[in-house]
Amino acid sequence: MIFLLKGGRTLMNIGSLLSQNARKFPKVLAIECEGRSYTYRQFNEEVNRLAHGLLEMGINKGDKIALMMKNSEHFVFTFFAIAKIGAVAVPVNFRLTSSEVHYILQQSEAKLVVCDLEFEEIITTAKDDSDVETVITIGEPRTLGYRSYESALSSGRNEPEIEVSEEDDLEILYTSGTTGRPKGALFDHKRIFNVGISVTINMGLRPHERILHVAPLFHSAQLNLFLISGVALGATHIIHRDFHPVKALQTIQEHKITHFFGVPVMFNFILQVPNAAEYDLSSIRRCGYGAAPMAPELVKKSIQLFKTDQFYNLCGLTEGGPGGILLDPEGHKLHLGKGGKPIFLTETRVVDELGNDIKPGAVGEFIIKSPMVMKEYYKKPDETKSTIKNGWLYTGDLATIDEEGYITLVDRKKDMIITGGENVYSVEVEGVLFEHPAVLDAAIIGLPDETWGEAVCAIIVPKEGAVINEEELKSFCRQKLAGYKVPRRIFIEQQLPRNASGKILKYQLRQKLNQVNA
Repeated sequence: MIFLLKGGRTLMNIGSLLSQNARKFPKVLAIECEGRSYTYRQFNEEVNRLAHGLLEMGINKGDKIALMMKNSEHFVFTFFAIAKIGAVAVPVNFRLTSSEVHYILQQSEAKLVVCDLEFEEIITTAKDDSDVETVITIGEPRTLGYRSYESALSSGRNEPEIEVSEEDDLEILYTSGTTGRPKGALFDHKRIFNVGISVTINMGLRPHERILHVAPLFHSAQLNLFLISGVALGATHIIHRDFHPVKALQTIQEHKITHFFGVPVMFNFILQVPNAAEYDLSSIRRCGYGAAPMAPELVKKSIQLFKTDQFYNLCGLTEGGPGGILLDPEGHKLHLGKGGKPIFLTETRVVDELGNDIKPGAVGEFIIKSPMVMKEYYKKPDETKSTIKNGWLYTGDLATIDEEGYITLVDRKKDMIITGGENVYSVEVEGVLFEHPAVLDAAIIGLPDETWGEAVCAIIVPKEGAVINEEELKSFCRQKLAGYKVPRRIFIEQQLPRNASGKILKYQLRQKLNQVNA
C-alpha cells in the first residue's frame, strides 16, 4: 500500500497498488487472456496509456465511465485507468437489455462508455437521452463518431499527475431494487481497499497466487474480492472471457492455478465433465463459492474432485463490498450448510423488527456493520436512509443464528431470487408479466434447482377466457428482460393466496409447488 501525504491528505488509492507492484515485480506475469500476456510493468504501462488517453479526451476526476464488457484484459486495463485518474467506474451487466442499460447510463450520469464490439448496438440504443458523450469499442467501431480502444491510447506511459485519495469515489455497482429499478451502490477507494484486506486475511491469499477468473468481472465478488486484492498482492491473473467447464479444468492443470472462485452452477458444470477426475488439480490451494446457495452434496463432491478441503463459502451482498459472513474450511467440517461467521473487519447481527437481537433458532433480519459497506445508493437518499441505520446495513435477508454464532440465511425479505449467480427480483418480472394481455394476476418465486441453484418460476392467473401459451409468454418476457430473469417454469392457478392487506403469500406457493415437485 502506498501512503503519499500531500497537504495532510492520504493519497492511497487502488491505482497506486498497481503502480507499486510494477516497480516491485516488473517481470512477474500479471495477466494472461486468450494467449495475450502482460507483466506487471506492461500492465501498468498499458493502464497509464489509457489513463492519459482518457484525460486527453476530456475525462475529469469524478466523471462516470461505464464498462460493458465480458472478461478480458481490456476490462482490467480500463478499470485501473479509471481508478488512476479519479474517475468512477460503472460496470454494467452485459446480459441486460438496452432499456435496462439505458436506465443505468442515465441514472449514473455516465459520460463515457467502453464496450465490447458485440455490445455496440445495445449501447447505441441505450445512450439516447443520457449524458454519454463518447463510446470506445474494443475493436474497430461500426458507428460513426465512436472510437476504438487502440485509438484512445496515449503514448504517455508515466503515472498520471492526478491527486486521488482514499476518500475519492471509485465505483458504482448496480443491484436490482424491489421496485424493479436498479440501485447503484457507491464505493470509495478506502472501502474497496478494506475489502481486499478482509478477503486476504480470511482466505489466506499470498503474494504470487495464480488466480483463475471465470465469474464475470462486473460482479462485485470477482472484481473487488479477487481481482483488486490479487493485483495488490502481485498475483498472476488468468482471465477467461466466458465460462467453459472443460476449459476451466484445462487451465487449472496447465497454469497451475492456486485459487479458484465460482458460483455454484460453475462447480456443478465442472462436476458433469465425464473425465474431470483425470485432470491434475493438485495446484489448487483453496476454492471459494458464493452468490447463490450451494447444496451440501455439491460441496462434498467438489471437495473430492479438487482434492482439497480448503473451501470457503462467501455469503455477502454487493452493498457490503461484498461482505458479510464466511464459512471457512473448519466450518465446512462441522457446520456444512450454514452461512458462517462475520468476515474480518465486519460485525453482524440478526435482529427482529424492533432491531433487537433474536434468540438462537428464531428468524430475523441479517444486518452488518463494516468499513466496507457502501457510502450510499447513488442519488437515492431515501433508499440509503432506509437501508443504513445507525451505521448498520439492513440487508433484507432473513436468517437464523445458532448458539455458536453461526448465521444461516433462510429467505429474502425482498423476494430476491439468485439463479446461476445472478440476482432476480420478483417485482421487476411481475411488472412485465402484468403487461401481457392474457395475464390477470402473477407472482414470481424461486424454486430449488440442481443446475442453477434457484429457478425463476411464474405462477399465472389468466384472464377469463384467455389461454396462456408458455413459450409465447417467455418470448414476451425476453423482449423486456435479460435472459436470466425470464421464468424457466410457468404454473397456472385459479387464484393466488393473499393476506388481509392484499400481499401475496409466497411461502404458501413455495410449499405447494415444492410438494408437487417432490
